[in-house]
Order: sequence, then C-alpha cells, then structure tokens
Amino acid sequence: MLPIHDANASKNKPVVNNVIIIINIIVFVAGLFSTYEQEYLYIYGLIPAKYSTHSYFYNISLIKKTIPFFTFMFLHGGFWHLLANMWSLYIFGDNIEDCLGHKKYLLFYLLCGIISGITHIIFNLNSDIPVIGASGAIAGVMGAYFILYPRAKILTLFPIIFIPFQAPAYLFFGIWFAYQFINAASTQSGVDSIAWWAHIGGFLAGVLILKFFKGVSFTDFVKEIKTKPLKSESSGINLIKTFGTTEDPNLYGILNITSFEAFVGAQKTVNVPWGFYNRVYKVIIPNGVSNGQILRLKGLGKAQNNGMRGDLMLKIRTAQISDTR
Repeated sequence: MLPIHDANASKNKPVVNNVIIIINIIVFVAGLFSTYEQEYLYIYGLIPAKYSTHSYFYNISLIKKTIPFFTFMFLHGGFWHLLANMWSLYIFGDNIEDCLGHKKYLLFYLLCGIISGITHIIFNLNSDIPVIGASGAIAGVMGAYFILYPRAKILTLFPIIFIPFQAPAYLFFGIWFAYQFINAASTQSGVDSIAWWAHIGGFLAGVLILKFFKGVSFTDFVKEIKTKPLKSESSGINLIKTFGTTEDPNLYGILNITSFEAFVGAQKTVNVPWGFYNRVYKVIIPNGVSNGQILRLKGLGKAQNNGMRGDLMLKIRTAQISDTR
C-alpha cells in the first residue's frame, strides 16, 4: 500500500519536518559523491553485532557506539529507498508536528528512530549487516497519526492492481502494521534486507511516546472509532444552519464536532447556505478548542452594498465520546 495523499491539512508550517527531509536529501546526495560510501555505512549505520559481540563491543569507544543510533536514520541505500521514506514523512509528519509543536516533534522523531534501532538489535543480535534508513522513525510518526487521526482519509495505491482508493487511517495503518508483523515473524534473523522489526518498534514507540507527550492513548483511539458520526457528518459535509439580522453583516452558526476532534484538531467540509446560495468551504479546527468557543471565518458572511462581506461566526459544540460496548 502506497500513500499518495491525506485529506488532513496542517495549520502551521512544518518547519522541523521540512528540515528533516532536507537533511536526509543532503546526506544522500553527499554520499553519491563520496568514494567511502561502504566505510561510512559501517561507521554510521547501526550494526547489532557491535552491541552483542564481545570482540566488537569492548574495542569500540562509547562515542562510536552511540553515534550510529542517531546517524543511521539519516542514511539511505538508494534513491527509491529515500523517495519512499521522504514521501511518507512529507504526508504524515506535518500533522504530528502540528499537534506536538516544533521542539517536541523533533524529540519525538529522534526517540522513535532510536527505539526502532534498539528493537532491530534485539531481534537481530548477531547480525553484522548495518541497518540504515528513516523508516523506523517514520513508522513512529505513522503510529502517532494512527492514534490522533484514525478517521482521516488517505488516498492509497495498491501495488498489485494500481487502483487508487480512499481508506480511513485506522484501516491503512492497520493493514500496514499487520504486513510488517507477518514479514518480521516469517523472516529469519539478519537475512532480509528490510528491517521489519525496526518498523514495528518505531510504530509502537510513536503510540507510547504520544501518550507521554499529549496524554492521548490507544483507549482514546478505540473510543473515537466506536463513536458514530454526528448527523451533520453523515454525508461527509457539515450543514451549517446560519442565522443573522438584517442590519448585521455577519452570519452565525453552530459546528458540531467530537471532543476528540476538539482535542487534536480537525478539518471539516461545511456547507454554508444563505439566501439562494449554497457555499462549501474547508474549515480548519485548531487543536484545543473548547465547547462554546467562537471561530471567526473572515469574509464568509453576507455581502454588503459596498462589495465587502461580513464574517461567519461559528460556535463550537462538542459531543462527548461514549463507550458503546
């Protein structure tokens, strides 16, 4: 399954995510002009045997043991390896940075990468093959996305039939994780060129670190999946019944969202009827909005004689997520 696009726009510029992508590209391009590529892989790649074999472990300095846990996630074995990883990071990383903030997102990304490396070492103790790539750290980003935005639509391409289709995030990542686990369980240690256990470790790390950083857990995810959409969401478009006075150029309405969406933020498609017109807009709900809070959407009110438009004042109404067992 190849992600093409997600229908989950970020509200802020993903500065850290973009910098991480740029660093990966720079490191890859620099490697193309280096005559010591293989040597670099063994120095900066993560080799499990360095930490499990006596002759390796006691003959390597602490710095040389530590550095690979950071550097391995910025190295790639080829153009397609780099492209696949950076594309996934581009699609999913901006939303996680939006939720965590720039500094926490950087720490989150590095921790997921480190934990993915540790997981790979545990399941491939005697391997002397260097593991490289951002896949483990990106898997952590995907794990956080899985919990935070389970209903976000992801345009996906199946490699076998090459037919794009939209799938909710919980289904996309559920299938992805099952695929990683099946391959990890069926592959002999240190034989496969893909670090399946690193992907699994990174994904689970993303879920657990998210709980520590934001207090959002798998329980919240389950409740969000079980919650039936509000009536206004059943068609995918929220109908906003607007009202206002003749003298007031502004329009007023109520937007129903779940408490989970209020916490993590959301993107809503709304239909704003007024008079004979039906207007459809994309509305970004910032994370942390409270029940009764007013969102002011400039220029979406009534047209005035001077050519100007009033604003649309949307009152947020949150519905509590209930356990439907």
